[in-house]
Amino acid sequence: MRRYRTAPNLTPIWVLIAVNLIVYLVTLADSSLINSLGLQPSSLADRPWTMVTNLFVHASFGHILFNMLALLFFGGFTARLVGEWNFLAVYFAGGMLGNIFYMIMAPSHAVAVGASGAIFALGGALMALAPKVKVIVFPVPAPLPLWIAVIGGFFILMIIPNVAWQAHLGGLVLGLGAGELLKRKRQWRL
Repeated sequence: MRRYRTAPNLTPIWVLIAVNLIVYLVTLADSSLINSLGLQPSSLADRPWTMVTNLFVHASFGHILFNMLALLFFGGFTARLVGEWNFLAVYFAGGMLGNIFYMIMAPSHAVAVGASGAIFALGGALMALAPKVKVIVFPVPAPLPLWIAVIGGFFILMIIPNVAWQAHLGGLVLGLGAGELLKRKRQWRL
């Protein structure tokens, strides 16, 4: 038996998207804010707020476009399955664990920005909650299992220069664990 919300409230997702867009526009006007709000392991003691603010900063139009589209897709599906509070918990916990992975594995002088760790947490949670769901991924002309799309996306991003794959990995690990916990708590599968 499937048990999930039929009409999710997407307000938290739209608020996250709006905040990301506002921060992006502000950093377009003053690019020095990217370094002030981005996570740099070597300066975390001086700028602890960057553990959260870097989740709202994006380096380019393509970066924010793809992250916000993924947030809308994964976020809507996750919120529908587990509710808004669980969605927000997975999102922010995934972003934080992604940042921790980044601080442990990345060069200490590199600056990380973006919501990708949090979004990979949503993807990981969905992999655990709905492993048989199929998705369309442009430009692939046929539906793929969600897990192939998420893992494939991770490996593709891992080989692109200047991408914080460590944050993606941390978010994915958190999401898989959270998805398993939520699945056991609710005892259902898709």
